[in-house]
Amino acid sequence: MTDSVLLVDDHPVLRQGLRVLLEKERFRVVGEASDGLEAIDMAEKVQPDIVVLDLAMPTLNGVSAVRGILKAAPGAKVILLTMHTEEYQILEAFRAGVKGCVSKGQAAEHLIQAIREVCNGRVYVSPTVSGAVVQAYLAKTDLRYDPLTDRERQVLQLIAESKTTKEVAVILGVSVKTAETHRAKLMEKLDIHSTAGLVRYAIRRGLVQV
Repeated sequence: MTDSVLLVDDHPVLRQGLRVLLEKERFRVVGEASDGLEAIDMAEKVQPDIVVLDLAMPTLNGVSAVRGILKAAPGAKVILLTMHTEEYQILEAFRAGVKGCVSKGQAAEHLIQAIREVCNGRVYVSPTVSGAVVQAYLAKTDLRYDPLTDRERQVLQLIAESKTTKEVAVILGVSVKTAETHRAKLMEKLDIHSTAGLVRYAIRRGLVQV
């Protein structure tokens, strides 16, 4: 049986192109999702062998989505397909459970190779990704410290996406008061006391695109 693949990217045209590419190579595309939350739900539903996941997506960032996907579909192996090659972001993704990373600037054959390598139990890193990432991952060292939890990172991303406190509460499935508490703790932890400051921090961390 051919390996099944879930595609996660917020650009429909890209997903369509990837579907054509993968099906030509005899992979089965069993689902598509446009953000991290949808990806978790879809992963639980279709239980894919492989998840090809964009790093920067709305609502729930790729790194934060990885843990949820792997909890929903423990047998899945996640490959990042991303334009972001900052070392600390890639390292965070591998720490979260990613098994491969391919830059969107690389040719299509790199993604096919990554899927085949990962399906065979190996780790694949795109040639454009610094070897420092792999070294730090294996040595269990940090390239840049991130003090935030997954939930705090999600709240930060939603704030940076101009979501109101009420909208944050609805997306997270919590009360408005709880959402306000998350926001206050986030500001205190980062020592940032304005929305503009939070947005700048989120951009630096690659949680939102500009």
